[in-house]
Amino acid sequence: LTSYHVPQGVGDIVMIQSDHTGAVDILSAELETADLLGEQRKAQPPPLAAPTVWTTEKMKEFKAKMGKEKNGRMVVKRGEVVTVRVPTHPDGKCICWEFATDDYDIGFGIYFDWTTVTSTAITVQVSESSDEEDEDEDEEIEGLSPVGDVERGSKSYLRNRYGEVMPVYRRNSHREVQAGSHEYPGEGIYLLKFDNSYSLLRNKTLFFHVYYTS
Repeated sequence: LTSYHVPQGVGDIVMIQSDHTGAVDILSAELETADLLGEQRKAQPPPLAAPTVWTTEKMKEFKAKMGKEKNGRMVVKRGEVVTVRVPTHPDGKCICWEFATDDYDIGFGIYFDWTTVTSTAITVQVSESSDEEDEDEDEEIEGLSPVGDVERGSKSYLRNRYGEVMPVYRRNSHREVQAGSHEYPGEGIYLLKFDNSYSLLRNKTLFFHVYYTS
């Protein structure tokens, strides 16, 4: 069949005639659109519940404790985004986190990747911007825009397999320990993003703890 591209309006009927047999196929633009939208809706993951968040003023105690832990302290360099990838664990039902910084604030947000978990290892990914990090994800899945404005919170349209637990925006982690928890929505990987891309001059020293509860 020869392909023809014609403008379509509501209720339009598209007729395609074969050059070889003369047979005519009739397509309804409304039905075609409805079918496509239906497939798109099926691909959308279920909405995620909001996390429980709180703060504590025990900065000195928390930093001293995390400073002794092997992976409890890291430096997020100026212009960088650090993503901590935390898979759901079969022995847990909830993820918990705590973090604080020295002297200056940092952007923070959480996303959930609806994907099959093949390893329970927690990994850290560093990129120079949110855009670059997104490009490193699976290329066959398209449609993820940048995380957004750290000052105002992210307003991105995420890929079908991703959900937003908490948008990225600047937290006063230099004044209070930022903490929270979120119950697993299912199997997948949490993406905890520490965003220092807005800072042109300052590296941020980050004290961080993540764990599971049942």
